[in-house]
Amino acid sequence: MKKSFLTILAAAISFGATAAPDGGMSPRIGDGGRVSFAVPAPETLDSMTVRGLPCGPLPLTFSDGAWRAETVLPSNYYDYWITAAGGIRMLDGANPQRVRDVATTFSYFIVPGGEGDVYAAHDTARGTLTDVSFPSATLGAPRRMSIYTPAGYRTGDSLPVLYLLHGTGGDAEAWPTLGRAAQILDNLIASGEAVPMIVVMPDSNPIRDDSIERSFHEIMDYVARHYPGCGVDASTTAIAGLSRGGFQTFHTAKEFPGRFGYIAIFSGLFTPEPQHEGSVVTENMDAKIAALFGAGPRMMRVYIGSDDFLYDENVKWRAYFDEHGFDYDYIESDGGHTWQNWRRYLRSLAPALFR
Repeated sequence: MKKSFLTILAAAISFGATAAPDGGMSPRIGDGGRVSFAVPAPETLDSMTVRGLPCGPLPLTFSDGAWRAETVLPSNYYDYWITAAGGIRMLDGANPQRVRDVATTFSYFIVPGGEGDVYAAHDTARGTLTDVSFPSATLGAPRRMSIYTPAGYRTGDSLPVLYLLHGTGGDAEAWPTLGRAAQILDNLIASGEAVPMIVVMPDSNPIRDDSIERSFHEIMDYVARHYPGCGVDASTTAIAGLSRGGFQTFHTAKEFPGRFGYIAIFSGLFTPEPQHEGSVVTENMDAKIAALFGAGPRMMRVYIGSDDFLYDENVKWRAYFDEHGFDYDYIESDGGHTWQNWRRYLRSLAPALFR
């Protein structure tokens, strides 16, 4: 058994260097959303399957020097992986497009002609993604951030700022890669659907404490120093986040009532956990929430999928908001706790900001 495992693993590691079949890339995207895979791997692997697609597991068959299959998918962004006999997981060796989600890497592709177009890079003016790091006195460690500036931005321009937070296990690369944040903003700005804005995507240390809520002033101070005149008041400042980042969005916003004019929670948590007791998260929580809404944010949005495991959590907190007469918008989609939904939520949110 051990010998067989090592043989399969060696093949899985090496096939990525194999010449791409048909002289091209896998998958090929044809008319009508036809997606054709041609994965370079030895026939001796016995079986291969494409996994992670909404159509379900897609078996491949070996012919003409590659493992092949075809399916039809609607326009969207898709990530996937390959499994071989014995459950060995691998990437598509003929697809150079790869993305990391926490500790797992996927191959990905985009089917054009609809929703996928907003996630793709087009031949239009593109913004810039900058990787930065600065010492955080609160954390006692460096804070990493990815910062998007729109095409044509020059130091001294006064632009609004969106702070965009990831979820548990993510980091400063989550929204730029899995979330396609730069492509979404590039395309919406180019089409005139969204106003030019700076997007600050910090590594928000999504551990279950109050580190982001205690240190968020340092992130805003960094932006004030390096992007003077940007995001200076509620009318030009927004904050949004997904899952654990939605929790951080909500509880950070209540630490700064009147500072964020636009607030959005994607598939978010709200309820503090036992480890938050005695922290800024739970300190005078009801009064801080009242102050947050009392400051009159221009927008408060709650997004959730009908199949999200946090759906009941959101029902409970909507009841709390309703009971206290707090004004918010509720947007329910299909689907669950997935990047497919979070990309859609950012695509929905961005055009509504700073109007």
